[in-house]
Amino acid sequence: MTEAMSSRARRATSDTLVIRDLGLAPYRAALALQQELCAKRRAGACADTVLIVEHPPVITLGARKSANRLLVGSEELAQRGVDLVEIRRGGGTTAHNPGQLVFYPILNLQQLRLGVTEYVRTLEAIGIELLQSLGLHSDRRRGLPGLWVGEKKIASIGVRVSRFVTYHGMAINIQNDLSLFDLMVPCGLDGVQMTSVQKETGRANDMQKIKTRLISLLERHLGGGRA
Repeated sequence: MTEAMSSRARRATSDTLVIRDLGLAPYRAALALQQELCAKRRAGACADTVLIVEHPPVITLGARKSANRLLVGSEELAQRGVDLVEIRRGGGTTAHNPGQLVFYPILNLQQLRLGVTEYVRTLEAIGIELLQSLGLHSDRRRGLPGLWVGEKKIASIGVRVSRFVTYHGMAINIQNDLSLFDLMVPCGLDGVQMTSVQKETGRANDMQKIKTRLISLLERHLGGGRA
């Protein structure tokens, strides 16, 4: 973990869940931290942990190659200051930038008594409740992990599970610059339109207040009572 990430980290703990706010952190550094914590969690050397973060502009390519579809070349991305990272998680191309709320749970599903499908539904439930608290109704779509506001997608989910331990997670568009998604086909879905809380409501939000709400939801859905 970088010094910048360490200096910004805030912790909220319950009996079985540690929640760390990394502030604005580069995607590659957050990924390295996830991998470190995942190995420790498999070894029983740390508690279930959730990382909350915003990222500088980055596009990530998932494990499903057919869903990884860029509309510009890597050189143009570099010129625009957008990092490009290949990762091993479910799903296809997605994007992160400031104003998007991202959280990465590193959890032992076996100890939580959750299957992978139930775990994804739990992440969606957390997102639905968070968006509801911001005055926005969202829905699931069968076979398409994430959340939708009408025909527009507002949240994406991509997870990986290794020996019962999860990493990667969920990204919810709060007030990020949606033009980043114009450089790719989000999740490999032709014609999908991305939206955000700000675009739908016309209001800006305090990201720290939203993170506080998210922490409460994470503790309720994934904390002590489930272990």
